Amino acid sequence: MLDAFIIEEIKRRERNREERDRPALEIPLPVPEERPKRRTDADDDEKPQRGVIIIDLLA
Repeated sequence: MLDAFIIEEIKRRERNREERDRPALEIPLPVPEERPKRRTDADDDEKPQRGVIIIDLLA
């Protein structure tokens, strides 16, 4: 009689083989027309100013 590990390994390999052999439909994805532009140093000038607020809760 085969060891339980060997039996499970055979079952796992059979499932993997069935998944590989199963026909699959490939859906073509549309290519985006405009690629996102890369960030440059000039973009840093356009950012709104941000700040930090410190709240003291121990007072």
